Amino acid sequence: MSSTNSQRIDDRNPDQLRPIKFTRNWLNNAEGSVLVEFGNTRVLCVASFTPGVPRWLVGKGGGWVTSEYAMLPRATHTRSDRESVKGKLGGRTQEISRLVGRSLRAVVDTAALGENTIVIDCDVLQADGGTRTAAITGAYVALQDAITWAKDKGHIPANRNPITQGVSAVSVGIIAGIPMLDLCYEEDVTADTDMNIVCTADGNFVEVQGTAEGKPFDRGLLNSLLDLGVSGCGQLWTMQQSALA
Repeated sequence: MSSTNSQRIDDRNPDQLRPIKFTRNWLNNAEGSVLVEFGNTRVLCVASFTPGVPRWLVGKGGGWVTSEYAMLPRATHTRSDRESVKGKLGGRTQEISRLVGRSLRAVVDTAALGENTIVIDCDVLQADGGTRTAAITGAYVALQDAITWAKDKGHIPANRNPITQGVSAVSVGIIAGIPMLDLCYEEDVTADTDMNIVCTADGNFVEVQGTAEGKPFDRGLLNSLLDLGVSGCGQLWTMQQSALA
């Protein structure tokens, strides 16, 4: 860990993740499920395997992986209305659902998956910053378990490996001029720059979402944030492997 002297809300170093925990098989009925915890952020990721694919993919020899994201009404400090009651999905919900789906498809060989569908539901039970990055990181573990289940049941040949490599995600940001890893909510809302980084296990980028909330950032700070994100994702990949072992 870095020796940079910077007091964070929870006394972490700038390059230190929050405590991370994966609890697999959290649900009895799902093909894959994991409760992932990034500090006080808790997301339940559930992978459902279904033989067959959407109509527009039938006969093309490939499978489909997608995701849906939602936040429970009391995941935050105040209660929010269920979007099902409102009658429409919010823009943020749709954007994160698509992000999680893209991140997972980046490491899936759809031909090896065969004409099968895996839907991953990511439900935020408690939000304290980084819900989308926790969702991606946990969804990968749930996806792996669903693939293992499908192989055991003969839906996917045992010699096929639909998952090409790992994927994880982490938030980074600039607070008082210092790049920091894995922001909690109180850090996120005060950050000069907020960024979400999705990386494959070999350190390549799937997606980078970054915005200067206050002061614009230069190329040097951008490089520092990218390096910090890659390092954080590398640590998460090691934890994912340990959870799946």
